[in-house]
Amino acid sequence: MKLTTIVEPTSVITEQIKTIRTNINFSATEQNLRTLMITSAMLGEGKSTVSSNLAVEYANEGMKVLLVDADLRRPTVHKTFGLSNRQGLSSWLAHQTSDINDAIHQTVDNLFVMTSGPKPPNPAELLGSKMMDEFLNSATRKLDLVIVDAPPILPVTDSQLLANKVDGTVLVVRQNVAQKAAVRDAVSALKRSHAHILGAVLNDVSDGKHSGYYGYNNGYYSEQDDQ
Repeated sequence: MKLTTIVEPTSVITEQIKTIRTNINFSATEQNLRTLMITSAMLGEGKSTVSSNLAVEYANEGMKVLLVDADLRRPTVHKTFGLSNRQGLSSWLAHQTSDINDAIHQTVDNLFVMTSGPKPPNPAELLGSKMMDEFLNSATRKLDLVIVDAPPILPVTDSQLLANKVDGTVLVVRQNVAQKAAVRDAVSALKRSHAHILGAVLNDVSDGKHSGYYGYNNGYYSEQDDQ
């Protein structure tokens, strides 16, 4: 996974990430956005790349940001930032560490990263627990924004359990990968979980000249989107 916002700060893709950040802020104007979940319908749509790069851009804006890898089954954030994953979110939720600071790493200015930790036998149970509620409440008292890189919606129930614990959810949809039916099912699942869906990030969009662009839609696929 490439942290374009760090290695290519003036690139077109970095500018698109900045635009997405701005549009998310506009989408959340009616509430104080302190916790943001990024997910996708299925695997391989780029939600972890979007999460990590958005976290960098929010930090560049001067906010104190915590990026949490809540994909306890297929974690990637520790690899992206070159961090140890011996302890992380699973360690804290399972009471395997007494000091939460052992699971959190400072990276670039204003950006802290909590890795997933060792793969637990009960990811959904941990993410849906009161400990997760307490963790998010505690983190938002100390930081400006918590970005949760969550598992895909359809393969497992983890993100559905997280959805009503956060202030807003953004769905990443990869062009030519995501099936419309799968995206529609993911939106339905989020609605059943009482998620506040802020919008969708369209990943890997091509304009005919360039590829790899991101777009943002502050609506989302509806039951009527059958064309």
